[in-house]
Amino acid sequence: MDIITSIVVKDLEGVTLDLMATYKNKVLLLIIYNNDCLGCTGRAIPLAYQFQQNYPTIQVAGIHANFINREATKASIKSIFTSGDVPFPIFIDEDHKVFDQFNSEGTPQWLLISEKGELFRSIFGSQDNAQNRLYYALESLV
Repeated sequence: MDIITSIVVKDLEGVTLDLMATYKNKVLLLIIYNNDCLGCTGRAIPLAYQFQQNYPTIQVAGIHANFINREATKASIKSIFTSGDVPFPIFIDEDHKVFDQFNSEGTPQWLLISEKGELFRSIFGSQDNAQNRLYYALESLV
């Protein structure tokens, strides 16, 4: 398995950080998404929130992939949540570098990373098939 040494993103305040250092020795479930993706905002983000509730030992985080003319701001990211608050940490992937780093097929792209930093699964999509694969992967890792 590939060991991931760094995932560099910006937080909503514009501060650059490395998720692998920030969440060292934690199981990570990352969702690479974009606000313009209806499958992301309609299915994947609520599913990520559900995973966070069902698996309290893992760290769920969102990574908004910025593409040309599809960049996010703190306000636009918060606007997709009815409460106006983000339910789990969300970061910004400027110039879609993280999206490219993991050869994402599109959005949403799920990355399940073991506490040792191994990429355990990379799953594209938010439909039932992708959801089932995510559940099985989480069950076998956690």
